[in-house]
Amino acid sequence: MSQNEQGLEGPPPEERPHPDGRRNSQGIRIDPEVEAEPDSRTAMISALVEHEPGVLARVAGLFSRRQFNIESLTVGPTTVEGNARLTLLVEETEPGIDQIKKQLAKLKPVISVGELEERAVRSELVLLKVNGDEPDKVQAITEMYDGETLDAGPRTITVQLTGSDDEIADAMDAYRQFGIIEVARTGPTALSRGDRPTTPGEKPAAEATAVGVEPDGGSEQDGEAESQAETTN
Repeated sequence: MSQNEQGLEGPPPEERPHPDGRRNSQGIRIDPEVEAEPDSRTAMISALVEHEPGVLARVAGLFSRRQFNIESLTVGPTTVEGNARLTLLVEETEPGIDQIKKQLAKLKPVISVGELEERAVRSELVLLKVNGDEPDKVQAITEMYDGETLDAGPRTITVQLTGSDDEIADAMDAYRQFGIIEVARTGPTALSRGDRPTTPGEKPAAEATAVGVEPDGGSEQDGEAESQAETTN
């Protein structure tokens, strides 16, 4: 029998592997591993903005247009009058996180943007309303997590807790045995550790000096003494 009659060496066609995956427009099969989407991660972003009407609307519009996945957003004034700090918790791929920072920096009221490191000081506040059938046990759990009872009635108890995301999650698991009726969370906020600014280029307020010390280095008491001396003379 000739080689052509014998056919190719190897397993018969039905036993040969058949690659999966779609083909591109040129008919070339695409490797599924290459096509797979990159993994997402959680990032905390701090943005220093001008405290003016419409800031939140612009940020919300940016996330809506770009379809970014935002987990939480907190906002509040800083030590510098006229400035506010936005703290955003997002879950995106690495390219998505880079785009969020770049697009935020382009918004008119935004002064600076930075991503907080993992070791940053983070905290969140949560209010929990639970069934009040076992007040002593609820109080024990509250004390265990350094919480505070804000309201206690015959049917419900409302407590306040603060801590990291993991600490809040652990506490909520402990309260589930009583039955959680309502919950309100502020979302996490954070500051960088040490003297490193939370957002790039951020400067402390001019008045952020020692208590009782005037900008020229004299104390309030010194000023009062000088005034009294002038009055006496």
